[in-house]
Amino acid sequence: MPPEAAALNGGPMPGTRLPAGWKAPLGALALAAAALLAITAPAWGAMWHQWWNIDTYSHLLLVPFIIAWLVALKEEELAAMVPQPFWPGLGLVAAGLALWTAGTRLGINLVAEAGAVAALQAAVVALLGVRVSVLLALPLACMAFLVPFGDEIIPPLQMITADIAIALTHASGVAARIDGIYIHTPAGLFIVAEACSGVKFLIAMVTLGVLVAFTRFQHWRARFAFLAACVIVPILANGVRAWATIYVAQFVGAERASGFDHIVYGWIFFAIVVMAMLGAAWRFFDRQPDDYGWPPETIARWNWLTRAEALTTAPSRAVIAIVAMAAIAAVATLL
Repeated sequence: MPPEAAALNGGPMPGTRLPAGWKAPLGALALAAAALLAITAPAWGAMWHQWWNIDTYSHLLLVPFIIAWLVALKEEELAAMVPQPFWPGLGLVAAGLALWTAGTRLGINLVAEAGAVAALQAAVVALLGVRVSVLLALPLACMAFLVPFGDEIIPPLQMITADIAIALTHASGVAARIDGIYIHTPAGLFIVAEACSGVKFLIAMVTLGVLVAFTRFQHWRARFAFLAACVIVPILANGVRAWATIYVAQFVGAERASGFDHIVYGWIFFAIVVMAMLGAAWRFFDRQPDDYGWPPETIARWNWLTRAEALTTAPSRAVIAIVAMAAIAAVATLL
């Protein structure tokens, strides 16, 4: 194929690894991402602090690598495409920046962090276009897991864990009474504290569940079933863990049982439950990871996508618009 034809079809130019049609959009995306990261740096700094310093969110350090891996799986399909910047995507960038601005001004970190991530997701749609974004829908969606969330569900999880623990304690023949999250037993008082709510386990399992559901299952029914299991099983397992601690304490004492619980739950129990979940689902896996998402030939048949691709703009204009919107949002936070 002549060099000119290769460039027109998005194929790689001789002597280069990057298809010629990707150079301008990727360059524009790099500039836009740099501008967005610089403007929303406080939100990203807060997220990094939570990833690095709070055990509940330490698994999120793996999410950028998972996203990169998912994108790499689609390398061949992406090389066959030519990105077409989608100017309505600029509206999504504006919405993300508005969310970040509102969260920053109101002092609500979760809102500001969600807006910062959403603006970056929208920049991909705006600068690489609808077709590329559809192909990369899973890694784009996984970016949402960069936002540390879950503190809001700790109180109900504490109550559920306490209810499961007291039911199992009574069933095992141990006399006990419950008062909210306080469980009174002959061996002493047990408190289902925030650290014992199981939120860390639940959030990590949901993150893993989304990855497995969309890379190893082809049918929605199987995906929903596995995702439901990734919510229900950790909650039940955490209740069993809490009961086991109470039960063992009746024989070895509360202090020794609590110390053993932290070691077992942190290093062994979680791994056993994860392996059990994956082992039970293994026989039902019906696709390879690199087949995730919609096949390019299916995407090519979507008429709405062809119509959407008519709404194009130059990469340079799109990146200028994103930088300008980022600057306006930064000023808005200071007013």
